[in-house]
Amino acid sequence: MATVKVYDQRKQESGEIALAPEVFEIEARPEILNFVVRSQMAARRAGTHSAKTRSQVSGGGNKPWKQKGTGRARAGSNRSPIWRGGAIVFGPQPREYGFKVNAKIRALALKMALSSKLADDGLMVVDKIEISDPKTKLFAGVAKDLGLKKALVVLPGPNEVLSRASRNIPGIKLMTTEQLNVWDVLKHEQLILMEDSVGLIEERFKPRERK
Repeated sequence: MATVKVYDQRKQESGEIALAPEVFEIEARPEILNFVVRSQMAARRAGTHSAKTRSQVSGGGNKPWKQKGTGRARAGSNRSPIWRGGAIVFGPQPREYGFKVNAKIRALALKMALSSKLADDGLMVVDKIEISDPKTKLFAGVAKDLGLKKALVVLPGPNEVLSRASRNIPGIKLMTTEQLNVWDVLKHEQLILMEDSVGLIEERFKPRERK
C-alpha cells in the first residue's frame, strides 16, 4: 500500500495518506488505455456532416435535352453527380461515431491511468484549496505555490468559487470525482487530488456486494 504526503495549498506538509493498491497500484496496459481513450474521443465527434444525395438536390425534374439527334451525350437530369451543382455520390451522412466499452474495462483503464500518475510522481494530494473570492489572481497564487503548470485538479464536489477563479488559467482544469476520466488524467502532466477526493475515488471502485 502506497503512502503519500498530504500538502496544504501553500505546499507545506500536513500529513500522510495511504492509497488503496487495488486503485493506485495497477499495472498499465497500453492497449486498454488506448481503447478507452479512442472511445472517449469518438463519442465527442458531432457526426453532423452531410452531403445531399440525388433525392435531396433541388431541380432536375426535366430532361435537359432530347435523347437523340443533338450530338451531345445522353442526359436525364441536370442534377446528376457528374454535373456541376449536382448530387454527391456516397457523400458523408450524419452518423454516430461512438462505440460501446464494457464498464469493467472503463473502470480498469481509469485505475491504470491513476496508477501511472502515482508511478511517475505526477500525483499530489492536497488537503483542500480555499480562496475568499472567485478571482483568477487568487487561484493563480495557489497554483504558483503548488507548482501547477499542466494540472488536473480533482475536487470532491462542485465548487463554483474555484471553478470561476481557475477557468482563465491555461493548462489547469478542475473537475469532480464523478467527472474523472481516462483522457483528462493522461492528458495532464500533474494530477492533484483533494484529500476528500481520494476516499470518493476509492469508494467508486469498491466492489458492490451481491444480495
